[in-house]
Amino acid sequence: MLLKFALQEFIEDREFQNLSETTLTSYKDTFKQFEEFCTSKEIVNVNDVTTNTIKSYINHCRKLGNNTTSTNSKLRRLKALFNHLVNEEVIKTNPASKLSSSKEDIKIEVFSDNQVKQMLNYYRRIKKREKSFFAYRDYTIIVVLLSTGLRQTELTHLKWANIDFNYYTLKVFGKSRKIETIPLTEKLVKELASYKVYCEQTFGKDNLNDYVFTNRQNKPLSANAVQNVFKRLSKIMNFKDVRLSSHTFRHTFCQRCIQSGMSTFAVQKLMRHSSISTTERYAAMWGNDLAEQNDKYNPLNNLEV
Repeated sequence: MLLKFALQEFIEDREFQNLSETTLTSYKDTFKQFEEFCTSKEIVNVNDVTTNTIKSYINHCRKLGNNTTSTNSKLRRLKALFNHLVNEEVIKTNPASKLSSSKEDIKIEVFSDNQVKQMLNYYRRIKKREKSFFAYRDYTIIVVLLSTGLRQTELTHLKWANIDFNYYTLKVFGKSRKIETIPLTEKLVKELASYKVYCEQTFGKDNLNDYVFTNRQNKPLSANAVQNVFKRLSKIMNFKDVRLSSHTFRHTFCQRCIQSGMSTFAVQKLMRHSSISTTERYAAMWGNDLAEQNDKYNPLNNLEV
């Protein structure tokens, strides 16, 4: 079977399984790059793909600047592809089966309090000038991410109907399309209520989009549009030690929760981690911070012993 047809068949199978659009896109992007790489090596038949072919592809991705997390993700997708082809009896063995993921250097970036203040102050300043819509929208995006730890896809799918302004809760459509409810602080509810009034004044109350975050044409923001928001802000802020992205806001939310002394169980629920072991890894990363908190709040501090 031609490689291009094998890739197409796999995508159609995953569409039939009703995978999320985000997951499908990640498969498509990897397969497009892999097919182009194979074509450059004059490999067009799926039976001609060897373990060395996949190794060379992963090394090629590294040379392009892909980090270990990215190359491991691409390897997982290729393993899934060839497992499918084995099950369909297109090939006899999976050429990726003996390849192991590379060890990842775990470094979780978070924003400092000063960096957060710089970003919010920047939007406050330009809100008063000509770009008020973009400034108010992007300011609200940051406030929501900082206060909830939402994932980027959860942010772009956020609708006004998901927000309960009376009971201070938010329905989140997270991974695996599970619906989960998380609490909101009174401060965030007030910010969202004010932003909603602003959107009604900008677009008209009868024309308010179902989605919370839109572009100037009142159409829902795409994931790519959110990424562009942070790319523009990154050039302005010029932070040297941290990447400006929605995921960094999520990590910052998680770190602040852990540093505040919140229980691991509570952090897991707020972050919507499927396993508490994921939350525990985050807690372990910020062990030094927890030690500082312990030194500050330990019960023995106020006792004569």
